Amino acid sequence: MSARHRISPLDAAAAANSGRIAASRAVAGRTKAWRGAPESSGLLSRVVVTGGAGFIGSHIVDRLLANGKTVCVIDDLSTGLSENVPAEARLERLDICDADRLHAVFQSFGPNLVYHLAAQMDVRRSTHDPGFDARVNVLGGLNVLRSAVAVGTRRIVYAATGGAVYGNPAGLPVKESQPPRPVSEYGASKLAFEHYLSVYGNRGEIEYVALRFPNVYGPRQRPDGEAGVVAIFSRQMLGREQPTIFGDGKKTRDYVYVSDIVEANLRAANGPSGVVANLGWGCEVSDLEVFETVAVATGYDRPPAYAPARPGEVERISLDASLACETWGWQPTVSLRDGVGLVVDHIRRTRRPPARCDNLPRT
Repeated sequence: MSARHRISPLDAAAAANSGRIAASRAVAGRTKAWRGAPESSGLLSRVVVTGGAGFIGSHIVDRLLANGKTVCVIDDLSTGLSENVPAEARLERLDICDADRLHAVFQSFGPNLVYHLAAQMDVRRSTHDPGFDARVNVLGGLNVLRSAVAVGTRRIVYAATGGAVYGNPAGLPVKESQPPRPVSEYGASKLAFEHYLSVYGNRGEIEYVALRFPNVYGPRQRPDGEAGVVAIFSRQMLGREQPTIFGDGKKTRDYVYVSDIVEANLRAANGPSGVVANLGWGCEVSDLEVFETVAVATGYDRPPAYAPARPGEVERISLDASLACETWGWQPTVSLRDGVGLVVDHIRRTRRPPARCDNLPRT
């Protein structure tokens, strides 16, 4: 056999498992029988969380461990922190683009459930370096999916995006029936992986759910990324620094506190497969409203600075989560005011004193 046609270990394992998995599910009707089964039933006791050292992933890991699950975190720690991962979880420092090492971890751990949150999430970087964005979000995602299929994983729950996949929709709040029209490479790559999930799901090789996230905020969110506006504003105002709003302050997002997002992810481990569902309040919140809410919580009394709007960003978005409510009984519960208060309290407790020297080398 020529090198060009040589079958990789991952391909061989997937081929060996896919027919067996599809046949057993078709004969036993396991998806239908399992629908609505309690999460504590033990069917999904071994869980991989990609991106589990990051903001949202680490909160999911905490809940899984509290529920008695055995958890393996896969994270390259490029943005995540090892300190976010409890000692009870197995941590594998690994890039999901490394297919061979990833598959070896899946083989040794044997997950029956995967939460896939590892991603390139910077809209601006996706615009400047679309190849890197696609390598992580599409090819890296495929490595996770194929490894899961190869070892017989039952279900994958995918952290999709609701803020970028719809582009600038005609009406709000947007439903899943609205045709996706991404305006950034990031939105396009995240949508592409949804289609790969559908392909593998339609072949009966794995169950899947794609949750289209809103703007998520809460403790452990990095205050240096474009998505973490609540964390950024909170840390700046507490340090008496003037926050910057990009654009005129009228850009809107749908903000949901991290504990509500974790709850949705845990519920999505059960119920029907093949669901693509929005998460959100269905309400628009402007940048100025976020600024004012954080200012009240921190006691900040100065106006914001303004800078030009950044390319590739959606102007207005809010997400209709009726499908998530109908499917899993999920609804957000933490108000923006209460959630911002929790973030501010967390930063007050955990922030470090300023560095002694501003001329530190950049990494």
